[in-house]
Amino acid sequence: MKIYRHRKDGDHFIPTAEEANRPQPGHGEVLVRMRAHSLNYRDHMVRLGQYGGNDPEGAVPLSDGAGEVAAIGDGVDGFAEGDRVVSCFFADWAEGPPTPKALGSAYGGGGDSGLLAEYVAVPAGALTPIPDSLSFAEAATLPCAAVTAWHGLQACQVTAGSRVLLLGTGGVSMFALQIAKAMGAEVCITSSSDDKLAMAKSDHSADHGVNYKTHDDWPAKVREAFGGQGADAVIEVGGPGTFDKSVQALRVGGQLAMIGVLTEGDSHARLLVQKAVTAHGILVGSTAMLRDVARVIDLHGLKPVIDSTYAFDDAAQAFVDFAEKDHVGKVVIEH
Repeated sequence: MKIYRHRKDGDHFIPTAEEANRPQPGHGEVLVRMRAHSLNYRDHMVRLGQYGGNDPEGAVPLSDGAGEVAAIGDGVDGFAEGDRVVSCFFADWAEGPPTPKALGSAYGGGGDSGLLAEYVAVPAGALTPIPDSLSFAEAATLPCAAVTAWHGLQACQVTAGSRVLLLGTGGVSMFALQIAKAMGAEVCITSSSDDKLAMAKSDHSADHGVNYKTHDDWPAKVREAFGGQGADAVIEVGGPGTFDKSVQALRVGGQLAMIGVLTEGDSHARLLVQKAVTAHGILVGSTAMLRDVARVIDLHGLKPVIDSTYAFDDAAQAFVDFAEKDHVGKVVIEH
């Protein structure tokens, strides 16, 4: 079969196609014929050697993938050959709160754990069926971005009528926008592009948009959009560089789901105390959460926002474009 591994090319690592033996499913495992994958910012960090101090040389990329069952190992129930399945971000986090063992089982963080191959043997507990309403490409966008968005919204107790702030138009924020609106929440989204803000409102029903380049004090504009009180919840994907302003945009007693590390800067935890804000650390989620968000997406007829799609043979170019282009939603690789 064909498999991709990061190989050093000058100052960079390039996902390089190589030949390998097709794996066989062990006890409790399912062999999946991969059909689609999606990229996350974490994959870019791994490629640059900036994730957990891991050396990318020889590592198999990507945590997100969907395909069909090709073979079943001993001790597996509930799956049959030909079933359409999507893999969880973690191989060993089925449900409940995270454990050190679960958090150490993430795909695509280094070594042989990635999914960018024609066939992958996956623990049965890390798979969930793909709803009929979703294609392989759409399902492949769920494991990291959709689960993270769902986990963050649930942690912040978002319900109908909640006022939710989202930062940017990346994969997590676009899923959070769609899911929050399906819940009946009022949503404000930020961007440096007026065109993207218009798209978020016209195509995905965002209620408010704030350009953070045009408005340096964008938290004030967010509070104004929400009637002067501020947001009930924020899905914080920016990191230290946006943390303080996200807290400023919250109402007193609001909640923050801390997800991203996209920016650098200093944050001040005292702001949490001053506004009595509750912060939740969100690290993707479990297979149970993947199953739940897939059900919600199917029930409400939501369609993942896919910015661009690349052929499996063009996977290396997908990584380059992901790093260089300003995409909306998800970048997908299809077999």
